Amino acid sequence: MKQQKRLRWAKHQSRWFGKWHLYLGIIAGAIVAFTGLTGSILVFDDEIDRALNRELFDVLAQQQKIPLGEAITVIGQKHPTIHLDYIQNLGDKPNDAYHGYNFDTEEQFFFNPYTGDLSGKRIYETSFIHVVTDLHTSLLVPVAGQYIVGLATLCLLILTISGLRLWIPDKWKQLKSVLTVNFKASFKRQNYDWHNVLGFYSAPVVSLLSLTGVCITFSMLVVPLLFILSGQPPQGVAKLLSVQSIYVAGAQPLSPAEIVRIAEQHMPGSRAAGISLPHDSVSNWRIDMLGTRLPVEGNREMIMIDQYSGKILLSSRADFPDVGNAYLSWLTPIHYGSFGGLPTQILAIIGGLMPLVLFVTGFIIWWPRYKKQRKNGERPRQEKVPVLQQASLSGWLYFVFNIKKGMQYAACFVVVGALMGALYGLIRGIVIQPAVFTLLFTTVLVVINFAVALPVFLVAIPFKRARRAVTRYFALSLSFAAVFVGVYWLLTATGLKIF
Repeated sequence: MKQQKRLRWAKHQSRWFGKWHLYLGIIAGAIVAFTGLTGSILVFDDEIDRALNRELFDVLAQQQKIPLGEAITVIGQKHPTIHLDYIQNLGDKPNDAYHGYNFDTEEQFFFNPYTGDLSGKRIYETSFIHVVTDLHTSLLVPVAGQYIVGLATLCLLILTISGLRLWIPDKWKQLKSVLTVNFKASFKRQNYDWHNVLGFYSAPVVSLLSLTGVCITFSMLVVPLLFILSGQPPQGVAKLLSVQSIYVAGAQPLSPAEIVRIAEQHMPGSRAAGISLPHDSVSNWRIDMLGTRLPVEGNREMIMIDQYSGKILLSSRADFPDVGNAYLSWLTPIHYGSFGGLPTQILAIIGGLMPLVLFVTGFIIWWPRYKKQRKNGERPRQEKVPVLQQASLSGWLYFVFNIKKGMQYAACFVVVGALMGALYGLIRGIVIQPAVFTLLFTTVLVVINFAVALPVFLVAIPFKRARRAVTRYFALSLSFAAVFVGVYWLLTATGLKIF
C-alpha cells in the first residue's frame, strides 16, 4: 500500500506542472515569502506611518482649509527657502496635514492646511514605511533588486497556477478530501492538507497580487503594450508624458490656484489630490486628480497644463485608452487591497502572508523526501507517463494538435481568470472591475510570452532534438495569445466604461 502511494506521487510529480511547482518553489519561494510579508505590512502603510509619526501628520482642526492650489502660494510666501517638487492632499479629515516633497534632498514637509505654517519635516527615505517599501520592491538591492522581485513575483503567479493544477483531484469523489484538513491524520498528512487547502482558498487573492506586482515592476513594458493593444502607437506614451509649456519672453505664469481651477473644470467630479510643480521655464503643471467613482478610495486621473496659457497638454480621461485609466486607478489598489476598503485590505494581508505559509508547509513536504533520496543515493523517481495521442503525431499535425489544445486551455484560463478577479472583490460586492482587470492585464503577460516564444521557435527549428518541445511551446503560446487578445478587443471594443 505504501509503495502504491509512493508510485502515485512520483507519477504526479513527473508531469510538467509538478516539476514547475517544485523547482520554482525552491528557487523563488524565500523571496516571494519575504515580499509577501512586507507587502502585508504595506496594506496599511498610511495608517502605520501616521501612527508612528502622529505629530507630523496631524494638525489642530480649524474652520476652513486653504485650498491646495492657494496653499502653494501661501507656503511659498511664508517659507521662501523651502523648495517643493510635489505637494499632496490625500486625506479628507479635518486634521490631515498637507505633504510636500523635495525629491533632490529627499525631504518631506508637513504643512498646516489652515495657515500654511510648517508643522514638521523628515527625510522620507529613512522612515519605517519607506524602508519596508524598498524591501518589498527591491530587497534594498539597487537597480537589479526590483527585477529580482518582479521575476520572483512572476514565479509566484506560475506557482499558483501550477498549484491549482496539482490540486485538481483525479476523481470527483475525492473533492471533499482536497477541500478540508483531516485533523485525525498524522502531522505529515495534516501539513500536506494545509498546503493544499490554503493554496486553493487563497488562490484568487494571491494570483491578483502577483499579477499586479508583475505589472507594477515591469510598467515600462506593460504600459506601451496597453497602448499597442488598444490601437495606439507605443511612442504615444512617451510623447504624451513629455509635453512642455510654450515659453514666451515676458509671459507671467498662471497662479497655482488658477491651474487647479482649470484642472477641476476640465475633470468635473474630481479634485486635485497632488500637484507636481514646474521646475523650469518650459516644464508644466501635472495635477493628479482623485474622483468619486470606484475604487472605494477614488479613481485616479492625471492632467498636464501649460504654466503660461493654461492649455490642457494631456488629459488621461481624453488621451488614454480605457485600460490606461484602469492602470492608473486599479493597479495599485488591487495590489494592496484598498479598492474595496477594509474587507479587501484584510484579504490582501492574508494573501500576502500565504506565500510564507505555503513555503514553510511546502518545504516540510519536500525536505524529508529530498533527504531520503540523498541518503539512498536515488534520483527523483520518474514514472512512465501513459502514451498520449500527440506522441504519434509529427510535423504540421503535431503543431495543429497543440493549437487546438492551447485554445481549450486558454478558454479555461479566461474563465478561471475572470472568476479569480470576481472572487477577490466579492466580499465587497465589487466583482466586474477586478474580473475585467484580470483579463486585460493577463493579456499583456500572454502577449509578452508570445513575443518570447516566437524567436525561440525560429532559432530552434534547425535543431531536431529541441524542435518538438519548442513547437509545442510556440503552438500553445500562439493559441493563448489569439484567445486573450480576442477577449481583450471584445472587452475594449464594446465601450465598457467601468474604469
